[in-house]
Amino acid sequence: MTKTKSKNIITLKQALEQAEKGKFAIGSFSPRYTDMILPIVRAGEKTKSPIIVQISQKELDRYGITPAEFGDVFYQTMKDEKITVPTVLHLDHTKELQVIKNAIEAGFTSVMMDASEHPLDKNIEISAEAAEFAHSKGVSIEAELGMIGTTDYIETDRDEELYTNPEEALEFVNRTKIDALAVSVGTAHGVYNVRKPTVDLDRLKAIRSLTPVHLVLHGGSGVPAEMIQEAMKLPNGGISKVNIATDLELSLLKALNREERMTNKECKKLPALEREVGQYAVQQTVIDKIENFLASANHAEDFQL
Repeated sequence: MTKTKSKNIITLKQALEQAEKGKFAIGSFSPRYTDMILPIVRAGEKTKSPIIVQISQKELDRYGITPAEFGDVFYQTMKDEKITVPTVLHLDHTKELQVIKNAIEAGFTSVMMDASEHPLDKNIEISAEAAEFAHSKGVSIEAELGMIGTTDYIETDRDEELYTNPEEALEFVNRTKIDALAVSVGTAHGVYNVRKPTVDLDRLKAIRSLTPVHLVLHGGSGVPAEMIQEAMKLPNGGISKVNIATDLELSLLKALNREERMTNKECKKLPALEREVGQYAVQQTVIDKIENFLASANHAEDFQL
């Protein structure tokens, strides 16, 4: 499929520069099923909010989707729905450079190399190689320093957490030349069943004081809005991208009276009425996040595209 990039399909760097200036965060929403791309972009258009549509390597594997398939549905949906708000197509947590190459070939405008399980020097080496490749293709790149825990093992496969060291963040950013840094400051991927989510604002301030790179909060599902908003409004810019995946799937499954996750093929086989009910639930969840959590509504007009 030939992808025509309209001017509102932008890189992560373009998106986060504006978010940081405006002291809001852009939601990086993971539909997990290709049919759920539609309600995400509709919610962005309805609220006049910039949005990021993302999927991770583990989600691609778990739900049975290729980067090319995801990219095709994204571009077709953007065209069919005549979406005008600034939108990023982002590859989340990825361990292999080949998957990043496949995503860029599929029209992704942003990618993430996650080598955070490695020692600092190895993480820098892997992330720098990915950054050099992405930048050569005009694509933004995010990387991770520290280890962000999980509770559901879909986005990542570990539950331990290692907080980001501010001094290491400075070295990491300088040596990798990445555009955005996912920091570990107390949140986790998935649902908080036991411990409470926290955001270590002092650590965020320390990272921000040492490096101007755009900061990303993973594990946004379940974190109180006031906690996120405080992190967004730090002097000199705080968190400008928040990843939200689990909340979307939970709202979809609840609307369908299901407990078990589906594959992408199973989702596509849902009766039209059921699919529409699920899409409406996801759209309402995204609207709620945009309006009450991220403070990004009506910020689409901030962008000079």
